[in-house]
Amino acid sequence: MRHILSANQFDKDTLGDIFERADFFKSQIEEGQRRSLASRHLGRQLVTLFYEPSTRTRLSFESAGARLGMGVVSTENAAEFSSAAKGESIEDTVRVVNGYGDVIVMRHPEPNSVARAAAVSEKPVINAGDGGNEHPTQAALDTYTINGLQGRLDELTVAFGGDLRFGRTVRSLVNILSRVFEKNRFVFIAPPPLQISPDITADLDAKGIDYLITEDRNEGVAEADVVYWTRLQQERLKDSEDVEVVRRAVASGGYILDPTSLTFMKETAIIMHPLPRVGEIDPDIDDDPRARYIEQAHNGVPVRQALLDMVLSDEQAA
Repeated sequence: MRHILSANQFDKDTLGDIFERADFFKSQIEEGQRRSLASRHLGRQLVTLFYEPSTRTRLSFESAGARLGMGVVSTENAAEFSSAAKGESIEDTVRVVNGYGDVIVMRHPEPNSVARAAAVSEKPVINAGDGGNEHPTQAALDTYTINGLQGRLDELTVAFGGDLRFGRTVRSLVNILSRVFEKNRFVFIAPPPLQISPDITADLDAKGIDYLITEDRNEGVAEADVVYWTRLQQERLKDSEDVEVVRRAVASGGYILDPTSLTFMKETAIIMHPLPRVGEIDPDIDDDPRARYIEQAHNGVPVRQALLDMVLSDEQAA
């Protein structure tokens, strides 16, 4: 796997490889070992090229690289503080950055922009989010988290709530759970302007996969094994009527997970969120054993260690 651009690249064997590596790195983190496989990756450089804000993805990749013995070269706002502000193309930026590092982790607001970068790159490129399109490394750590907590990735009911239209994390996770694993059922809980995209439901229909579309939070979470909540991204809406619909939905409190919503959930359910949260998960539920979003975020380090180790090992073999 030279580049990691899409969740479509992950099959059972690949995910099994990622999980095995991540388990190893996670055990080293828990044992207090600061670096893993340093002799293998010492002297290599990780470049994080982010054109959009990020906390968890950028820092977990940088932590992962440092734990692997790598140096880190970073820009956290390349849209403003790089030559992109002067009009430099993605292709030219990547061609130049190829001389500064051994692997590039890139986030960009335009769909398919990271694929453009990979097309001209001599070094591995990893997609850290390209607009509303995909976030494959988040899907890898999400599946790792679900598998670790529920013990399986099939025969699950997964409820997605919040912004499902623009949520790239949702798109990538549905892709894996519907394409790679069997007998999963989906529930999509959102106000109409932010409901799941028709291309996703068309794909589920073609595969004969059961799903429910609803605006009712309590109905949606009732049978879920996994409740995957997201922020309502009102800023991405352009139509004023859509903005007003979502504003009223937010004001109603119907898209907030709170102690009341917990009473509708199964005791064995887990609650996940890609973060950041902005009021849609009440801090009062943080101590509930079903709330696993902080653990989910922490899994970003060992999983991204695994992904870096995978592409760099493949690069070395080539």
